[in-house]
Parts: sequence; structure tokens; C-alpha cells
Amino acid sequence: MIFNELKQHGEEDFPFELYRVDALHPKYEMAFHWHTNLELIRVLDGELTLTLDNRTLNLQSGDVAIVNSETVHGATPKDCRYECIVFNLAFLKPGNAKCDAFIDDLLTRNCFLHERPTSKNTAALIHAIFDEIGKDGSPFKVIGLFHSLLGEMQEKSEFISHLPPTSMHDEKKVVKLKTVLKYIRENFDKNVTLEDMSAVAGFSEKYFCKFFKDMTGTTPISYLMAYRIERAARKLLGSDLSVTQIAFDCGFNDLSYFIKTFKAFKNLSPKEYRQN
Repeated sequence: MIFNELKQHGEEDFPFELYRVDALHPKYEMAFHWHTNLELIRVLDGELTLTLDNRTLNLQSGDVAIVNSETVHGATPKDCRYECIVFNLAFLKPGNAKCDAFIDDLLTRNCFLHERPTSKNTAALIHAIFDEIGKDGSPFKVIGLFHSLLGEMQEKSEFISHLPPTSMHDEKKVVKLKTVLKYIRENFDKNVTLEDMSAVAGFSEKYFCKFFKDMTGTTPISYLMAYRIERAARKLLGSDLSVTQIAFDCGFNDLSYFIKTFKAFKNLSPKEYRQN
């Protein structure tokens, strides 16, 4: 499996976390990952290309999307500001048998929320959730809005699918992708080669490059570089380590190459990024 995000989102007694993302955010380019929590995404400005397993959604300003549990997802922004809410769906179980059964079906992937809501009511509820959490609103209101959202989706069955978004053939590909991404995330600070990644997937280098590009829209080496830069950006903002030390800690053996690569991704040098 890939990088499985196990961190606590929000607080234990209120597990809802809002992330505001712009060009200076370390995770502006959303690297592929997955988690057991569900996620809501809305685009404030610009464009966001969201990939879910091997499906692509092109989101514009004002659009919203839903990421189901266990789905490998990543995103490429273009002049974009966007927000994400990651939340623990099990927390919303009210203790009513019918309501709890519906949530259990979502948690066990017996049914799936449609990833691109088209109902105006559904979209309005998602926007209301973002607005309420964004202003540190009442937990009662936040939980009530989530219950209204789930009720809207349960009532209008066109928003619920009992078939997985991916076919069995595609699911096998996703499992392969998870294996490779987990390897990259556990070894990004080492000398990872294309040969290493291909061997983990069990493919020839030529086929692996095609497979990875088909699944993610980028090359394995480009993904590795992007992930190293993301980790470097986090260290620049969250530590007092020198730029040189961060470069070596993130798998770069040459400082000038690190600075050049960082600037290509962030449009700022590491020093400028830390100052901003």
C-alpha cells in the first residue's frame, strides 16, 4: 500500500480538519496518498485537476468534490486556491440503526458517494460546511450540516453507487500503484532509481513508466522529485535546519541541484520560500 495517512485530523472529540491551500503551501501540488477518512474539496480560484485512483476530474472555481475512503488521490493546481476538509465519518454515527447502517456501508466500501455532486442542494450543503468550519463555527451546526448532507445523499439515491468507482482490473492497478508509492515515501531520502521502482512494481522499466504515467499523469522520477520538494518545503517551514541539511535529508546530494529543482517547483528559492 502507498503512503497511508494515519495522522489525527482535527481533535479527538471533533475530528474535522480544514486545510487552506495556496501556492505557498507545502502541499500545493497534492501528492498521491490515501486515508480511511473521507475528504471534501472545494476550489476557490483557478483550476484543479483532481485524480482519484485513475479517474480525472477537472474542477473550476466554485466546484466541489468528494473523496471516498481508501481512494488514492492527488491534485495538480493551476493558479489555484483550494480547501480540503478531512473528517472521520464514523464520528457522525448518531446511534440510530438505519443511519448507522448507511454510514457503515460507506466505511466498509459497500457503497460509495458520487465524487462529483451535481445537485445544487448537495453542493450548497458542502459549501455551508466549509464556511461553518472556516469561521470556527458551532460544532452543533457543523455536525448538523454533515447529517443534512448524508441525509440528502441517502434520500436521492442517484448520489449513491453500490458499485466501486474502479473495475476489478483497475483495482489491481491501484494496488500496484499503492505499493510503489509506499516504497517512494519510505525511501525518498535515499538514492531511489527507476530500476528500484520498477522492481517493486514487478514490471520492466519501459512498461512501468507507461503504467505510472497512465495512473498518475506524471513520470515516476517527476513524482519522486515532487515528493522530495514537498518534504523539503515542510522542513523549511517547520524547522531551523539549514538549507544544506534539508537538501541532504530529502535525498539531494547536490545543493545547487536542490535549489534549482526547488525553484522549478515553487517559483522561489528555498531561502525565499522560508522567508515568505
